[in-house]
Amino acid sequence: MNQALVQDVVAEVMRRLGSRTSSSNGGLRAGEDAPANEGLRREAEAHPHRIDVPVGQYGIFADVDKAVTAATEAQQKLMKLSLDDRDAIVKLVKQMAKDNAVAWGKMEYDETKIGRLDHKIEKLRILELVPGVEFLKTNATTGSNGVCLEEFAPYGVIGIITPVTHSVPTLSANVINMVASGNSIVANPHPSASNCAAYCVREYNKAIAAKFGIEHLITIIVPPTLETADAIFNHRGIQLLVVTGGPAVARAALAAKKRAIVAGPGNPPVVVDETACLENAATSIVAGAAFDNNLLCIGEKQVFAVESIFDKLMSKMENAGGYILNAEQIERLTKVAFTLDPKDGKYHVNKGYVGKDASVLAEAAGVRVPPATQLLVGETDYGHLFVQHEQMMPFVPFVRVKDVDAAIDLAIQSEHGYRHTAIIHSRNMNTVTKFGRRANTTLFVVNGASPSGLGLGGQGYLSYSIATPTGEGITTPLTFTRYRRVMITGSLRMI
Repeated sequence: MNQALVQDVVAEVMRRLGSRTSSSNGGLRAGEDAPANEGLRREAEAHPHRIDVPVGQYGIFADVDKAVTAATEAQQKLMKLSLDDRDAIVKLVKQMAKDNAVAWGKMEYDETKIGRLDHKIEKLRILELVPGVEFLKTNATTGSNGVCLEEFAPYGVIGIITPVTHSVPTLSANVINMVASGNSIVANPHPSASNCAAYCVREYNKAIAAKFGIEHLITIIVPPTLETADAIFNHRGIQLLVVTGGPAVARAALAAKKRAIVAGPGNPPVVVDETACLENAATSIVAGAAFDNNLLCIGEKQVFAVESIFDKLMSKMENAGGYILNAEQIERLTKVAFTLDPKDGKYHVNKGYVGKDASVLAEAAGVRVPPATQLLVGETDYGHLFVQHEQMMPFVPFVRVKDVDAAIDLAIQSEHGYRHTAIIHSRNMNTVTKFGRRANTTLFVVNGASPSGLGLGGQGYLSYSIATPTGEGITTPLTFTRYRRVMITGSLRMI
């Protein structure tokens, strides 16, 4: 890749992901505000939020049956509107998310207590990159026997499960895609992020009802429980399931007796070989892994670097904003970041550290880091818990390997067959091709930060639902449609 182009890509990633609040502020630290976030916090606190409308209004329901009934009626009304009207609803949702990004981002940050405030805000502002009705294009062919039209019809009512990591952004992106394709929604949000999701559902529905007369186009269950999720999975009035979450919820959705589109877990590896631009590699790793404190499923989780450039790369990581932990500090952090479950004898991620700031992890490791620190890094072996688990924390383990073939082998093993995301930094196109073919992941990023795979600093479009287990990949409005063919036989052809 041309070096100037690499620099442009990285600059765009950094601009889109962090420049609005300073990419070097390191997020909010415990007990204090980073200066760049202080203004955001003051602005957000001017907008109090409560779910203070009666259940049954503007999409808020306690009962799944009632929500499905309301969503069914709303979808029937939606189908009476024109495609231009659907486009207007999609644009309304995008504009509301952008206009309320600070307040809604702060609301989600306060409720979930994970990630970074500036990046919660950014994830709402970039919803404009999620595709809408422009993806719904009729394919037409003509011939001696007539005209064939291929169009895309909605499923009807879609049941969705949204994650704690990106509650409002995932919900909003699903609304854009699904309403564009003519569907209504019944949502069961993660319990730890249900209030912010319900608030936004109410606001979206208020605006849609005022302009289009449809009150329950998006419905949401409050409070959400395992029982309400199961009711959605098995309700006869729901034609399609769209689930974003970890392995357990993915398995539950796949066990339902209806089609499920599942955005499952990932453990994205990074390979860095001897031909890579190390400065670009370091900058990209920090930009991707530090974004929202590594909550993104596409975020760089572990790095395999060849021995000949390993030490130079670590030096570049320090220059790019990373802080290098030594072996003793990594061991201290590992002891608190993972817990041993006596029931199954396995180590599990300590949820108390998921999405926390680098400064919090550093304190657990027994070290104080500069306020600007966005990411912790350090050398480990391949079997380390931080390598093997999708830990969603701003610490990235680096594994030293003898050559690029060993790096590719270990990277693919560490990804555990999720087929989600893989990243490589190399100027050798044969190596890039080899890794890409063997990894066979939904997202494969070359010489860039992981978010470039979703149109942030790279080409393409954005989605917060990346269906890896079920194979749909990065979702679009077409993902939520059924194929329909109309055949007109005879002499309709004009020429």
